[in-house]
Amino acid sequence: MSESLSNRDARNGDAPNRDDPNRDDLAPFEAVLGVGGVLTDPGMTARYTRDHRDLMQGETPAVLRPRSVAEVQALVGLARAGGFGLVPQGGNTGYVGGATPEPGRRQLVVSLERMTRIRAVDPLNFTLACDAGTILADAQKAAEADGLFLPLSLGSEGSCRLGGNLGTNAGGLQVLRYGMARDLVLGLEVVLPDGTLFSDMRTLRKNNIGYDLKQLFIGAEGTLGIITGVVLKLWPAQTQRATAWLELAAGAPIPDMAATVRRETSDLASTFELISASSLGLVADLRAGEIGLRAGPGGAVLLELTASSNRIPLDDVLMGCLETLMERGWVTDAVLAQSEAQRRAFWAVRESIPEGEKHAGGSVKHDIALPISRLTDFLASAAVLLAERLPEVRLSVYGHVGDGNLHYNLVVPPGQDRLAFTRMIEAGFARDLYAIALEYGGSYSAEYGIGRFKRDLLERYSDPARLRLIGALKRALDPDGIMNAGALV
Repeated sequence: MSESLSNRDARNGDAPNRDDPNRDDLAPFEAVLGVGGVLTDPGMTARYTRDHRDLMQGETPAVLRPRSVAEVQALVGLARAGGFGLVPQGGNTGYVGGATPEPGRRQLVVSLERMTRIRAVDPLNFTLACDAGTILADAQKAAEADGLFLPLSLGSEGSCRLGGNLGTNAGGLQVLRYGMARDLVLGLEVVLPDGTLFSDMRTLRKNNIGYDLKQLFIGAEGTLGIITGVVLKLWPAQTQRATAWLELAAGAPIPDMAATVRRETSDLASTFELISASSLGLVADLRAGEIGLRAGPGGAVLLELTASSNRIPLDDVLMGCLETLMERGWVTDAVLAQSEAQRRAFWAVRESIPEGEKHAGGSVKHDIALPISRLTDFLASAAVLLAERLPEVRLSVYGHVGDGNLHYNLVVPPGQDRLAFTRMIEAGFARDLYAIALEYGGSYSAEYGIGRFKRDLLERYSDPARLRLIGALKRALDPDGIMNAGALV
């Protein structure tokens, strides 16, 4: 996979291909970044050069670890002068190879893991300003310390970093109510490819001064600059949660259910997670025993309502909603969490699905986005495709279907090589699956981004105007192509 990408990019002339640098090439970086700022030992750089899914082995002359915005500016200038490319990297938890330096490109990894300062929490303005190297969970804790709530929540929140979250426009568990990462950003600070600083760290909700330039860098995967700081919106702390595990009837109409939940709860639902019986079975296999939860003939839904006021009878709201769902025949049974420990147990099952897939031999992941109204249509058409092409392959379907995000994953059959199976699926079945999603107004990338692994899909399925605009922005901001060449564009 990485070889074909590299060969194609070399043909397109996206980045220089030079001999490996010697110590003299890196000496200027060491002078600026100081002790621990430049890692060259292969034993120390290995974790930065392998993508999270073990699909691509990259290489880098060095990993750069700045401690300040000024040092980021300096290293960008040195990279330009020395003919290096740069690959910004957050926690290296992405699924599409967007933060992996490619072999032969002479790319330096830029990790902001030493830039983790919480700059300010404003409890009256409900904002948080911090360095882009801040781990997401640490940003959440900083908000909680002032009685506030940062709704961005991911399975990898203990290791992913805000710069990566913004670079990929991360989604996560609470998009239904709070939106994607870009919806949470008020201000941004970015070092541009020429080393200058774009600083727009305002905390304003209303600020109509022309182009919303910060949005150019959110979802750009480090191809237009290095995000160094961010101002995020916060909400009042959640003081109540009401959580239920729903067993679905056969043919339960997920779009109708999701819409009914929103109406019946006055939009207090923060998560509406679909879990198929097959995905639940993978968790049971992982734990080698009973998990205490069941799926109905139509699978299961993990539903959670939240509120920041104890005056709202949240449990009563949830019970009323469940009565409606059962009266309509969509839910056959439900288990309500009676304690925080039981709530966490529900969530532990949901969050163990990726690990369950890995335990079973790995999976080929399809990050599908759809209009919620077309989810059932997509699942029906995809089932026909699977039955025709891969009837023996185990399926794992789950996701944040309240916002239209479906993870449609194929488990690697026992005894088959994971990488070979992945290549086979991506060369045929995946393209047909994405064609179905596009037919229903959907997309092939809901929350993972494009990276290096989905560039061909961007080129295949984007209209010419989109590709022209993407190329124009890249050339305007990064004419020398030093920022994350090979990813996205």
